[in-house]
Amino acid sequence: MKHSDLLDIAKTFGDPVYVYDSEKIISQFNRLTNAFKGVKHLQLNYAAKALSNISILRLMNSLGSGLDTVSIQEVKLGLLAGFKPESIIYTPNGVSLEEIEEVAALGARINIDNLSILEQFGSKHPNIPVCIRINPHVMAGGNSNISVGHIDSKFGISIHQIPHLLRIVDLTKMNINGIHMHTGSDILDIDVFLYASEILFDTAKNFKNLDFIDFGSGFKVPYKEGDIETNIEELGQKLTEKFNDFCKEYGKELTLAFEPGKFLVSEAGYFLAKVNVVKQTTSTVFASIDSGFNHLIRPMLYGATHTILNISNPNGRERYYSVVGYICETDTFASNRRINEISEGDILCFKNAGAYCYTMASNYNSRFRPAEVLWHNGKAVLIRERENFEDLIRNQVDAKDIFSTKKEKAAVK
Repeated sequence: MKHSDLLDIAKTFGDPVYVYDSEKIISQFNRLTNAFKGVKHLQLNYAAKALSNISILRLMNSLGSGLDTVSIQEVKLGLLAGFKPESIIYTPNGVSLEEIEEVAALGARINIDNLSILEQFGSKHPNIPVCIRINPHVMAGGNSNISVGHIDSKFGISIHQIPHLLRIVDLTKMNINGIHMHTGSDILDIDVFLYASEILFDTAKNFKNLDFIDFGSGFKVPYKEGDIETNIEELGQKLTEKFNDFCKEYGKELTLAFEPGKFLVSEAGYFLAKVNVVKQTTSTVFASIDSGFNHLIRPMLYGATHTILNISNPNGRERYYSVVGYICETDTFASNRRINEISEGDILCFKNAGAYCYTMASNYNSRFRPAEVLWHNGKAVLIRERENFEDLIRNQVDAKDIFSTKKEKAAVK
């Protein structure tokens, strides 16, 4: 997108504001599809948790994507967006049996990641097909909070518990139709991913009625100039060969599934915020913006780097700034970052703001969450209105009748 387009959006819809470029989403979807064109049956299930706006879900559905969900609410959003129940896979963690049963009743595919729920669900519903999430005990991911396949992870059923798993399946006579893994996000080394795939293939041999094998996702996207990213094309070539060989050995053409989230939407997103104050201290120049980690928490939570551009003055000389927010505790987006000279009132643009940004926004400090805009076919379309004060208090119950002021108490005496 052009800087002028982003500035027009900030002027038209106000700031802070999230902007998503549909063309980038489509190109990423096609890139991943092409990387695995050698697979006969490929299914991409968009990870709704990355960006769950219903208009984004409708876009994914129009591309032929399925939907990866982690809550019953995401399942219902998917159904509302037009996804067929059978194209939705539900992979929760630590939820109740009741929620899983409710999702199953909606027709979504079920993915279970612990032995306790597997036994309970299989005992009650042996005729409902179930996918099993395996923990391959492979450390992958760019941050400890998003590395989920290691030996001490809360996610998945340990490969060392396969005998116990098989006993449950045998006793309940349940139908296992899929095997799944997800090692973590921001995977750099495809050899680690390929190693984990071999573990998944070996596990899959224990089940005779599989329809698909799901390799999760976690592909890394570049966050700054010169940044490393997952080589999707190389991974596609190598994993396609391994998968096709496995299908021949298994005796059946299975579906190869992935659950891309960040890969599809991260680079499509921009977060725009206005500079309120430029403040010079003894050693630092702060650019304080009209936002905080209530709107974009990734730098504070994950140590994530987001390229920041001054789109109001893109040709100005570069100076060092620490970009901070208005929350009443430390909320630093960047420290001593080289940015084109900033003046109060300028609009800063945070790149890679499509994944795990708005979806993790909050009303901390009783601030409103921003608007969302989709840039589609050269036009800006509002897809979420900015919150207002009525939204903030909508579900609050004012118990004013049970309180009295000190003056009222004194008068009673």
